[in-house]
Amino acid sequence: MDTLPKKDELLLRLRDFHSDYFPLHQQRFEDSVAHRQHPKTLFIGCSDSRLVPYLLIGSAPGELFLVRNVGAFVPPYDGSHGLHGTIAAIEFGALSLKVERIIICGHSHCDAIMTAYDGAPEEAVALRSWLKLVDEALLPMQPGAEVLRRTEQRAVVLQLERLMDYPFVRRSVEAGLLSLHDWHHVIDDGEVHVFDSKDGTFVSASLASHSGTGPYQPYVEHDGRLNVE
Repeated sequence: MDTLPKKDELLLRLRDFHSDYFPLHQQRFEDSVAHRQHPKTLFIGCSDSRLVPYLLIGSAPGELFLVRNVGAFVPPYDGSHGLHGTIAAIEFGALSLKVERIIICGHSHCDAIMTAYDGAPEEAVALRSWLKLVDEALLPMQPGAEVLRRTEQRAVVLQLERLMDYPFVRRSVEAGLLSLHDWHHVIDDGEVHVFDSKDGTFVSASLASHSGTGPYQPYVEHDGRLNVE
């Protein structure tokens, strides 16, 4: 008789994966082990539980090399913010796996952005330091809905600019071997706005002509408002 506690939901989900999902995709998993991983995309996303990269772009196991952190931030390459796993993941993805594209994906209703305005708890020493990475994107205004949306989008562009400061990233981009994509996912309407770096604007994916590739021009705001189509 199974003595599994009724409330052990995690164990039930593990069993479901093994009995239901895995048999349908077993060959893909076996192939990925036999031939090692060869993902074409490095996805840098916020740790927010509502952001699900595999659902967002319909990818399967082995297609995404994922790194997630609070806010989807990219630390400066110069080491001024210390060592961080995100830098290691970018190096591994670009230099070892030789991914063909890097996506930076922020999202609406981002708790990291709200906390950057409101302040983290005193005991959250690492978090308080980490949130300094978004200081340049903050606006000198009260953080209402529009200010937060603008800040979220300014933040992902700031990370793209930092990413271009990585010498091996810039080298690959300029050689046409790597493309960068800046996205802002609006959770409550299912839309992703891609950054059109040529025009310096965010465009909804349903209207965009591309998924947010270069060239990488400065971000543009008009009359104090974000230029969004």
